[in-house]
Amino acid sequence: MKRRFDQVDVFSAVPLLGNPLAVVHAAQGLDDATLAAFARWTNLSETAFLLPPIDPAADYRVRIFTPGGELPFAGHPTLGSCWAWLAAGGQPQTAGVVVQECGVGLVRIRRKGQGQGQGVTQRLAFAAPPLRRSGPLDAIDLAQISRALRLSAEDIVSAAWCDNGPGWCAVMLRSAAAVLAVEPDAANWRGHKLGLVGPHPAGNECDFEVRALYPMPTGLCEDPVTGSLNASVAQWLIGAGLAPPRYVAAQGTRLGRAGRVTIEQDGADIWVGGDVAACVAGEVTL
Repeated sequence: MKRRFDQVDVFSAVPLLGNPLAVVHAAQGLDDATLAAFARWTNLSETAFLLPPIDPAADYRVRIFTPGGELPFAGHPTLGSCWAWLAAGGQPQTAGVVVQECGVGLVRIRRKGQGQGQGVTQRLAFAAPPLRRSGPLDAIDLAQISRALRLSAEDIVSAAWCDNGPGWCAVMLRSAAAVLAVEPDAANWRGHKLGLVGPHPAGNECDFEVRALYPMPTGLCEDPVTGSLNASVAQWLIGAGLAPPRYVAAQGTRLGRAGRVTIEQDGADIWVGGDVAACVAGEVTL
């Protein structure tokens, strides 16, 4: 059966500089094995499958797969899936707010205005879901992470669990330059899904530099731009007084990307935003 297919670039106003996402529309009728096989075939960090919602409060449902399995939530698939659903004619129940159903429950998404740049049709932001695990890392985890990053304990300013579904923890280094200089030791990695964050000097285009490192069966990987990590890190940093309530994070620099993630605290919500650029549109036979 032929189904609509989109491939978009998320967290960039210019195609090829963000994080790509594959989206399959009308995925009902496909079994889990087919979803997993297609995600392995695309070989992208995530592939999203759009489905009718189960919860009547949701506008659509999404299942998110990596080449290694399903995730309950991920940030760039949330924005990319919303873009694809809207581009296919989706109409939210409430004007201005789209409600996505996924493994962590309902996630609200709002339009942030027209993006700028080639191929961009929407600038979107999602409300960060609540953390499933927070609080400081214990001494054993911190020692393992320090070794894996080839850093001393003194190089790490602060560290915390920042898990909103994928299992993230994060460490803050003294500067963006220190984050970019890290050369991780894959042989000493012990399974952590880890975010690195460090501040840029005052006056820089971006306030923080972020990197995301995680293990895969093929080895240690770095994600180009990570919405779920930026969402959880923002909750940690703002809550701990380590970041202002509004800032911009850069990610993907070491990979030749130019991801930009906007963070804005609005009351009790933290909104995580970015541009979505269209790259590929067509059909896939599944």
